[in-house]
Amino acid sequence: MIWETSKRQISLDRTLVMAILNVTPDSFSDGGKFLELDAALRQAELCVRQGAAILDIGGESTRPAGSHMISADEEVDRVLPVIEAIVKRLDIPISIDTSKSEVAKKAVDAGAEIINDISGLRFDPKIADVAAKGRCGLILMHSRGTFATLHTEPPVDDIMPEVNRGLHISVNEAAARGVRQAQIALDIGIGFGKTMDQNLELLANIGRLRDEFPGFPIVVGTSRKSFIGKLLGGVPVEERLTGSLATAVIAARNGANIIRVHDVKETVAAIKIADAIGEKIYV
Repeated sequence: MIWETSKRQISLDRTLVMAILNVTPDSFSDGGKFLELDAALRQAELCVRQGAAILDIGGESTRPAGSHMISADEEVDRVLPVIEAIVKRLDIPISIDTSKSEVAKKAVDAGAEIINDISGLRFDPKIADVAAKGRCGLILMHSRGTFATLHTEPPVDDIMPEVNRGLHISVNEAAARGVRQAQIALDIGIGFGKTMDQNLELLANIGRLRDEFPGFPIVVGTSRKSFIGKLLGGVPVEERLTGSLATAVIAARNGANIIRVHDVKETVAAIKIADAIGEKIYV
């Protein structure tokens, strides 16, 4: 499988790791760590050395508690210097994690080649116009509710049909605005308006989603999320690495193409072993 961005064709013959780089003061796991440009650059270089295949840069927190939407100008001020600096130093696909078309456009102009929209075009459908014009990669994530209620929407009774329905709507909207299938990847939206059991159900049934959306790369992001903490007895964010690695390996073996993570080195190693074992499965 090949995923097309504005600058390259990304081979998905193996599971890829997408590194999270939040230049925010308030993200749930790493808020405030990489606000300074030099710190963000050092982290980007570290992620590349550790084996990241994509860098996902975000300037607005969507943490479960207390997040609030910032202006497009503020978001641009946070992400643009980082994107511009990384493009000059590193040859790695850069994804802009935003749900605002204005931010997406300026990020793409600065060198980003993928747009990662947690709203699946629900908040600002014009993001698809930016992707179509720039021929960017476009990640469409399943979510429900408004920005303020992303994590507090009452759960649906049956999560698999809900995710299928939502992703079909997003894909159809993107296609209607000129985005080609080869540009689109789909994120199942772990942790966004789902119960702990529904998160587990989605991870266990990624194969069903692949059957529903043949030819689309599947992105999974479980890193350090609250359902892992709950499963491990309420452990804090900094103690969720082992659980995050378990979900990453399961997701990869169940058909995910791209795993979005904070802990690059450890995840790359775990996925490498999982992929090597998977190559020995008798068909």
